[in-house]
Amino acid sequence: MQRPVFLAREGTPVQALPELDRAECRRLCGDGAPSLPDAILGATQPLVLRGLVAHWPLVQAARRAPAAADAYLRRFYRDATVLAAHGAPELAGRIFYNDDLSGFNYTLQYVRFDQVLDVLRAHLDDARPPTFYVGSTTLDACLPGLRAENELGFGGRDPLASLWIGNRTRIPAHYDLPDNVACVAAGRRRFTLFPPDQLKNLYVGPLDFTPAGQSVSMVDLQQPDLQRHPRFAEALRHALWAELEPGDAIFIPSMWWHAVEGLAPFNLLVNYWWRQSPGWMDTPAHTLQLALMTLRDLPPAQRAAWQELFRHYVFASDGSEAAHIPAAARGVLAPLDAQAARALRAQILQRLHR
Repeated sequence: MQRPVFLAREGTPVQALPELDRAECRRLCGDGAPSLPDAILGATQPLVLRGLVAHWPLVQAARRAPAAADAYLRRFYRDATVLAAHGAPELAGRIFYNDDLSGFNYTLQYVRFDQVLDVLRAHLDDARPPTFYVGSTTLDACLPGLRAENELGFGGRDPLASLWIGNRTRIPAHYDLPDNVACVAAGRRRFTLFPPDQLKNLYVGPLDFTPAGQSVSMVDLQQPDLQRHPRFAEALRHALWAELEPGDAIFIPSMWWHAVEGLAPFNLLVNYWWRQSPGWMDTPAHTLQLALMTLRDLPPAQRAAWQELFRHYVFASDGSEAAHIPAAARGVLAPLDAQAARALRAQILQRLHR
């Protein structure tokens, strides 16, 4: 397989990325759906899982032809509507902002899922089709019954299963809080991944105005402008890539940045999200937003003092920081549970409401 070579704005090659190591996946349950082991689901590095869902009827239909996958999906359609992104052919599939970041380069509208299939089928042979994309749609709500025929085991975990469908689209590098197993059901997808410590080199856009809820890298992965984004060259030195066929999957750990490209006229992905933390824990993104309001603009000495408080009580916490306090008096320094988290959330909301 040819490795992707990324081009600088002036057209000179930037780098050929190393391909992600492959983890060949065997069936772990003799006559049922494979169940992924903790060694994979608890990994901190991405893993390619070749052929993980090759047994799915959906994958087998897609391997025959896009029309066969289309017909299979329509079996489960029950008048569900989905939010679809639509853009001009000139976008070349890139889902992004408009030129001045006052909006986006696509429009959103709710359509019936069968209309999504109609549009993809109508433009299947177009050399320059309009961009059409549906992302992060709950699978059971959109196509009830499909998951029962195309299942994947996660042990005691209960992940959220989502559907992603479109033509040749390009999604900028972004991170997700949950861990993620993404399964290519039809078409081909290329994933380009960056470890969390490359944040400073990815030139991330607005945190509170985003294409799909998550902040994204402003760099065009196909043609990076290294004059405008010079540190991106360092990010590329740490990047990995994987190109997946129908039946292949990839495990993406929490907080790893990843860009996703649809490489075929008809692409379908099913992914599974879950968190390793209890359901009552809020997203750390709320903490970041509050910190921007309360900490970022403090004088340097005060900011450094708060940095040490966070290090002591949060990032370097080993349970010993409250050992000198009687257990009954430890308050929020005691281990949290759902009830304590509800009480703490109520206190925070009361203090913020002023």
